[in-house]
Amino acid sequence: MANRRLSCGLDVCYVPDLADSLHSATFAGYDFVAAPIIHPRNKRELLHGKAKERQNPLTRSDIVLSGQDWSNLVVAKFSPYLDVDSKNDNVRQRSQRALEQEIQYAAHLGVPAVMLPPLFGWQPNLARYVYSRVKAAAMFQGSFQIWVRIPMQAPSHFGKEWLHRSNGNDSSDDPDDYGEDTWQWWHFFRSICDTHRKVGVALELASDLPVEEVIARWLGEPVRCLIVPTSIFLTNRKGFPVLSKPHQAVVQRFYSQDTQMLITGNVRHHDIKLYQQYMDFLWQNQPPEDLVTKFARGYEDYLQCPLQPLMENLEAQTYEIFEKDPVKYTEYQKAIYHAILDKVPFEEKDTKILVLMVVGAGRGPLVRAALRAAESADRRIKVYAVEKNPNAIVTLLSSKVEEWGDSVTVVSSDMREWDPPEKADILISELLGSFGDNELSPECLDGAQKFLKDDGVSIPESYTSHISPIQSPKLHCEVKVCKERDRGLRLGNAFETPYVVRLHNKVELAPPVPLFTFNHPNMDKVIDNTRFKSVSFQIDIDSVLHGFAGYFNTVLYKNIVLSIVPKTHSHGMFSWFPMYFPIRNPINLVKGCNVEVHFWRRVSTRNVWYEWCVTQPEVTTIHNINGKSYTIGL
Repeated sequence: MANRRLSCGLDVCYVPDLADSLHSATFAGYDFVAAPIIHPRNKRELLHGKAKERQNPLTRSDIVLSGQDWSNLVVAKFSPYLDVDSKNDNVRQRSQRALEQEIQYAAHLGVPAVMLPPLFGWQPNLARYVYSRVKAAAMFQGSFQIWVRIPMQAPSHFGKEWLHRSNGNDSSDDPDDYGEDTWQWWHFFRSICDTHRKVGVALELASDLPVEEVIARWLGEPVRCLIVPTSIFLTNRKGFPVLSKPHQAVVQRFYSQDTQMLITGNVRHHDIKLYQQYMDFLWQNQPPEDLVTKFARGYEDYLQCPLQPLMENLEAQTYEIFEKDPVKYTEYQKAIYHAILDKVPFEEKDTKILVLMVVGAGRGPLVRAALRAAESADRRIKVYAVEKNPNAIVTLLSSKVEEWGDSVTVVSSDMREWDPPEKADILISELLGSFGDNELSPECLDGAQKFLKDDGVSIPESYTSHISPIQSPKLHCEVKVCKERDRGLRLGNAFETPYVVRLHNKVELAPPVPLFTFNHPNMDKVIDNTRFKSVSFQIDIDSVLHGFAGYFNTVLYKNIVLSIVPKTHSHGMFSWFPMYFPIRNPINLVKGCNVEVHFWRRVSTRNVWYEWCVTQPEVTTIHNINGKSYTIGL
């Protein structure tokens, strides 16, 4: 929390003096104001009538604030009466011209964001206009975020108040035509805008909160700002504003997404600053971040290509990051300790020497774990540290000279090609990737198991990949903007590549299910590491499928397990982020439908790759057919 702070703004409805209003808001502790860009009395006719010929200025001059204040401290609100989807031609055309004036003036001012009037139902013409503006950003001054104001949940019955706030005119549209799922309004709007990354949500809380599934779905959307009305605040015994416990929980969940806050409404307590102080109090009293969250700070939703350790030698910084994990090597040491005890009974502890082979030793963390385990077990061992990276061999040899001595033999070789002088009792490796087998642990260990005695033990002894369907417009946009120079991919192939990513702005649409399992040592007469499996998920809420999250868990030895599956995640472990398997075109899902997906693991003499496709509720093409966009080199 030390390097993060709350961003909280104040919604000001009537602004006779913007500079004075801004000064008052910042003095009260607010970081920005949301203010009307046009004075309410300057309602323009634009088509005909006396007002069209008026010579008065459209709105306040840009010189009332400095350019820095405009670009950092003001969110421009568009006029509430604009209705570009009106069935009345005059109203629609007048609104379109007024909206064009306002957006051009906002671009002139250089504001960081503009906020549309509250969205009400399906508004395709407004969405088309917004999309045309963000696509043509290079053709006019400025490039700002567009916030679409939407209630988290519509009232059970749309009253005149919300209708007035939403339309600002005498619209004859029947609100019952739209349904009451406001997320559907947003989804309709952003779909027309092609899920553009500059179009986000200004989500308004109400006194009544929706069910958990609805809240979780909003947490997967690009919510730029959470609007908190003063009317939902309670008053505590000392007369200060507070939120109910459920509202506090919702606010803090959006805090975890670094969402900005916006206080709106009349002052119902002693001073407007009390609301900001309370929101800051909630920010400061969030539950402490765990080690994984601290480690991943700054990497949320950042796409990374998976490592290919067989094709590329890892750098020192990569080794260093992995070696800092406080959980992984502790669990490995525990697994090695129990395996040693099982292999050497007490009466043989002084005479029997176990042979341990660490394959893919890196810079030696597993070698150290093995030596510590043997010391704790009071057993004698001999360790072979096998590593193909010549740069890591330098570190291993230094550690042998300075620390390990004759108890460790360092071998500079690919494990698949090495001819050992003796066989191992325990074979130890850390070749697992974010999807379990995606760094070719099966191929490596199948090639190395010839080192193992007939009764030998492999640590890990098995691992299983898991997948779950996710909704994440953020990740879909990130894949869409991949460039060849950034990812080594053509744009058309970006959706056929799996990524390692710290999943953050997403919603899991169904719990993860197991996919592929590998066991070691592999006792099959004919070893075949290709896999195929079909899995199905039931969807409990209207949503959008953007791809699949990939996880894994591994059994190191007996009941000692490491996992990145959300419900069984090894607490404090950060060595692996999940995988993300995108789909080219998002699929609309309705409550109660099934999502059926098919995954293949394909193997050739030179490469391994994944293929995937969806067949329910829609059929997609097979992604990455024949490894055309992504392979893992053997």
